[in-house]
Amino acid sequence: MLPGFLRACQVMNPEVMNTQRNLVIIQLSGGNDGLNTIIPYGDDLYYGKRPRLGVAPDKVLKLTHHMGLNPALRALHSHYEQGELAILNNVGYPNPDRSHFRAMDIWHTASHSNEILNTGWIGRYLDSSCEHSYEALQMGGSLSLAMKGKEKKAITLQNPGRLLQATRSPYFNTISEHTTPEMLSDDNMGYLYKTMVETHSSARYIFETSKIYSGKTVSYPRNGLASQLRETAKLICSGLETRIYYTDLSGFDTHVGQESRQAHLLQQYAESISAFVEELKANDRFKDTLILTFSEFGRRVEENASMGTDHGAASNVLLMGGNLKRAGFLNEPPDLANLSSDGDLKFTVDFRSVYATALENWLEVKDRSILNDRSFPLLDFV
Repeated sequence: MLPGFLRACQVMNPEVMNTQRNLVIIQLSGGNDGLNTIIPYGDDLYYGKRPRLGVAPDKVLKLTHHMGLNPALRALHSHYEQGELAILNNVGYPNPDRSHFRAMDIWHTASHSNEILNTGWIGRYLDSSCEHSYEALQMGGSLSLAMKGKEKKAITLQNPGRLLQATRSPYFNTISEHTTPEMLSDDNMGYLYKTMVETHSSARYIFETSKIYSGKTVSYPRNGLASQLRETAKLICSGLETRIYYTDLSGFDTHVGQESRQAHLLQQYAESISAFVEELKANDRFKDTLILTFSEFGRRVEENASMGTDHGAASNVLLMGGNLKRAGFLNEPPDLANLSSDGDLKFTVDFRSVYATALENWLEVKDRSILNDRSFPLLDFV
């Protein structure tokens, strides 16, 4: 009756393991301070604007004669040296919004700052290019707007076992067993029924496929992001037919006492992602994986009176993978002598060019329709 949703889920044969390309997105929620993440230690203006908050040159993990890593990112240093890390500076969009909620909506939907959209860029990818909702997964938490399409929504889970258990409730079973074509065509409830039926079917497929994994595991730090990435690695190495995995690390709204707070979060990020890369490498899947890290905005260039920084605009995007076309710094450093009238960094790379490149050159789908029928210059990291 419903072949697209109630098709029996078959467990993959490990001998014909799926080795498609994967995109893993890490969202640093709260507005991470890009200037104290990738540090322009060779620019005197940086220390002039941040006399107390600037990271001293002798503490910076130097990458070039001008730029370096926050010392809390030590776990990423070797990946940079091995050509596995690419850095884009000055990423943003015209007329930036400093509201956490609105700025995140803009990043999630790939909209202009003066328009409101109710579908996310990954949701539109699901609608246009995917058969199943499980081809995009959000690891933990509630489903973000980025993952919601008009016809399909991604599935959110903490681990495959818990998702399967949730869909075994009597209510889910009743919906799955008694859904009719008339119910699916109902204008008001059809989409809900369709989503629930596919979730019920997908949960078993995800769980059964995840059991295939018997590869090499590594030790992860104990934090929320590490848990999300550990489950992601398990699913990638199992050969799950998921193309996009979405993860999150929050707490970056550092108006007060930024130095220790940001360092703690950046260390979690770096150590978690390094363990994730190690596991992918051990199972020969790093070459098939692109990792994209972003935050909804950066911070003001000038420190505030509370040893923190306030909401800003442009920031950096980090890209990691075993198959990067270019690594290292992909563009110019932040221009601290040419700030906006609000004292923010000016963007030189539209964030939608990052999305367009990942869609077109990595996932091999047409980016224009997914990005609201707009064309953005492609970059050269993949």
